[in-house]
Amino acid sequence: MKLVDLSMPIETGHFRWPVTRRKAGDFEQGSLFEVTSIATTCHGFTHMDAPSHMVPGGDTLDELDLARVVGPAAVIDLSDIGPNEEITDQHLEAAASHLRSGEIALFRTCWDEQRDWRGESYWRDAPWLAASACKWLLARQPTAIAFDFPQDWTIRKILDDEMRPIEEHVSHDILLRNGITLIEYLVGTVSITDSRVYLCALPIHIPGADGAPARVVALCGEDASELR
Repeated sequence: MKLVDLSMPIETGHFRWPVTRRKAGDFEQGSLFEVTSIATTCHGFTHMDAPSHMVPGGDTLDELDLARVVGPAAVIDLSDIGPNEEITDQHLEAAASHLRSGEIALFRTCWDEQRDWRGESYWRDAPWLAASACKWLLARQPTAIAFDFPQDWTIRKILDDEMRPIEEHVSHDILLRNGITLIEYLVGTVSITDSRVYLCALPIHIPGADGAPARVVALCGEDASELR
């Protein structure tokens, strides 16, 4: 069994998200402890969205049943997708027919192999989901969907300080609004070669939060496919 870490490191110097990092204490100055603190958004790097991110009065992330984000995952291999390409229901018909209801859908576009996730082009040149793809996924009722690319076209408009109507944020409008958890901004999916893995996606427990950073790992190999 092989364990693959799919989590984007929380680093300073990122194009989209400022990170303030401090350290108290210094061993060279005789301190007994060194203590690091960070401050950043709950919706940056690898993270999860709760319905309350977009639905007034919706569930917060601490109300999530963790069984929905830990379990068997069908790998949707779209590693041949190109920059600025729309992913439609036809792509999913061809690549995701093995997705079963009650499983996690895990996208494998390997987008971080084409663009550096720390830079602007990762976000402006990315492929994105069409509404038809979101409806296709919704009909199959996965418990969660994990993305290794910025999945909504509208993200590039947000970079220009333009907020488009909610129905254009299709993964949030069609999927999150209907109770399917979004696990966003994975990296390293190129290391996954199986069509099914066992995915563990655990958000930091922040009461009342509309999102939270998450550590996401995939267990791969024949032994992993037997986990339930």
